[in-house]
Amino acid sequence: MALFYPDASQVTRLLLILRKAYQGVHSNQIGFPGGKVEDVDSDLMETALRETHEEVGVPPSAVEVIKELSEVYIPPSNFMVRPFMGIYHEPRPFVIEESEVERLVEVYLHDFLDDSNHIEEVLSTSYAKNIHVPAYKLNGYTVWGATAMMLSEIKELLQKAL
Repeated sequence: MALFYPDASQVTRLLLILRKAYQGVHSNQIGFPGGKVEDVDSDLMETALRETHEEVGVPPSAVEVIKELSEVYIPPSNFMVRPFMGIYHEPRPFVIEESEVERLVEVYLHDFLDDSNHIEEVLSTSYAKNIHVPAYKLNGYTVWGATAMMLSEIKELLQKAL
């Protein structure tokens, strides 16, 4: 869930999370709240809302889902991801799931839209060495991979709407 919300000063922010370090391909990476489908989920939007609630404490009823985004395949984990954009109109303090989320990364919308924060990085991962990847530099973090692909679609949609 790409979640937009007003902060205490009524400035629009986008919520990202830093995942915990663990034995896995997405350890210690920046991403959106989200996760796997469970039997209780009636559809992928319900999965996104449930996972957002579990990971950062946002009740599903408080999110206005405004757009379903393009599916993104993530080869290292062999997952097809269906992201959504939502607005959290009246945010309450986030409550992180400490077993999954290391910290919140609350990005100002104007920083996200600033073209100077869209970069190219050379990264090495558990599955590739010295690869050139498009990325975003947001709040001091390099956001790349599937999350950067989703951010690019979101940025394009927002720029068309502005």
